[in-house]
Amino acid sequence: MLEIPTDLPAELVPLSWLIGVWEGTGVIDYGDHAYTGEFTHRVSFSHDGGDYLNYSAEAWLHDADDPEARTRLVAELGYWRLALPATDADAGPGLLPAVAASATRTADDIEGLRNSDGGFDLEVALVHADGVSELYLGQIKGPRIDIATDAVVRPASAKAYAAATRMYGLVDGHLLWAWDIAALGFELGAHASARLAKLE
Repeated sequence: MLEIPTDLPAELVPLSWLIGVWEGTGVIDYGDHAYTGEFTHRVSFSHDGGDYLNYSAEAWLHDADDPEARTRLVAELGYWRLALPATDADAGPGLLPAVAASATRTADDIEGLRNSDGGFDLEVALVHADGVSELYLGQIKGPRIDIATDAVVRPASAKAYAAATRMYGLVDGHLLWAWDIAALGFELGAHASARLAKLE
């Protein structure tokens, strides 16, 4: 059963089903870089009272000969939020304080943000441990999220990586996840997918 925390800002209610720590296994296959076996993926969504969710994720391969050994594949940190226009009541940029009093949004205010598809526009900012940064735009509609990169920034030391899409869905109490990428000279295509269970 899905439980919505009672202390959430109204802006987070559409995202509330993500909150928690999820872990499971998946498969990787992209271009001529195919792997046999599974990888383990752990994702955490939390909130600290702001109008966004904190996100962290890591994935690793296991050694078939040594179950305790693992090779890290990716580590990510980021923020997930509904696309809300900044106003004078918001701080920033940088450390600049807000110049107007903030008003708490109500559930009715958030309902007024639904897009023409009946979902909510979404912004996701992610940073990978290798220095790659991604800005995803998309939507959340009930228990499904579809996002695509609007921008990818990478340092000269990183491997070629141009674009990505991600899909998340809540199915039978599990978080299903798929990540398509355009990288290493290949076009956008299927890359990885996983099925994650919520940890208690």
